[in-house]
Amino acid sequence: MDISLVIPLLNEEESLPELHEWIVRVMQQHQFSYEIIFIDDGSRDQSWHVIESLMQKNPCVKAIKFRRNYGKSPALHVGFEAAQGHVVITMDADLQDSPDEIPALYAMINQQGFDLVSGWKQKRYDNTFTKNLPSKLYNWTNRKISGIQLHDMNCGLKAYKKEVIKSIEVYGEMHRFIPVLAKSAGFEKITEKPVQHQARKYGTSKFGWSRFVNGFLDLLTITFLSKFGKRPMHLFGTLGTLMFIVGFFVAFYLGSEKLWCIAHQQRAPLVTNNPLFFIALTTMILGTMLFLSGFIAELILRNSSVRNQYLIEKKANL
Repeated sequence: MDISLVIPLLNEEESLPELHEWIVRVMQQHQFSYEIIFIDDGSRDQSWHVIESLMQKNPCVKAIKFRRNYGKSPALHVGFEAAQGHVVITMDADLQDSPDEIPALYAMINQQGFDLVSGWKQKRYDNTFTKNLPSKLYNWTNRKISGIQLHDMNCGLKAYKKEVIKSIEVYGEMHRFIPVLAKSAGFEKITEKPVQHQARKYGTSKFGWSRFVNGFLDLLTITFLSKFGKRPMHLFGTLGTLMFIVGFFVAFYLGSEKLWCIAHQQRAPLVTNNPLFFIALTTMILGTMLFLSGFIAELILRNSSVRNQYLIEKKANL
């Protein structure tokens, strides 16, 4: 099978028939073998009934329905598990992503050898203040922290080599950072393609301001796990040791100063009158706590079932 289309959705009954017709037209024009996997994320409208009618018309349509709303990441996770195509393409169900982009995305994976191609909506039809400007700040932060040079990391229109989506686990709200997950799994050939952005035709946006705060926290989590997930002591132990040493030497200096004054029969100032004493004491306590956190994390990791999970690309003569 050439292409698996994974489409998560929530309350999109109006757009589904038009989206399906558009996708089928593109697939037939380019003679792709394909499957369309709709994941209904707990819709409360008639979305599932629309999907059932589409399945009756088109055997290439498959569907999964959640009992309640879990979020986009769980929807993508189950969609990735079910996908069988050589190239997997994700897109939103609200008609803001154009199926006409599918052939070019497929070619970039299948012919040019990229592992992941992310869409880049250069010209957007969203509200400039509430979505466009915050999105630019959000993506700039992502580029600086992750090192992946994508202008629109959260774009729903993406294409993946099958091996990529079978090697990563999308959970929580990590769908925003699938390129980061792919890179940490060893897939380095990541690029972007400018794509057409459609104005929303039906319904309303499902995303609010909270996604920017939550997204930043999730990015920090992924960055930490990708770098120190299997060696937490390297981070906590190093920071804890450095903080303890700095605090110890400051306290040692203050104590030595007092002893020197006593030895020379000079009036020795009270150590507790110096703010540096409390700063040094706090620094040593925090350093000790960080060190112990790293030590406990190592103990937990050594008892974890995933401590020796590694992605193996090839084996020979084994």
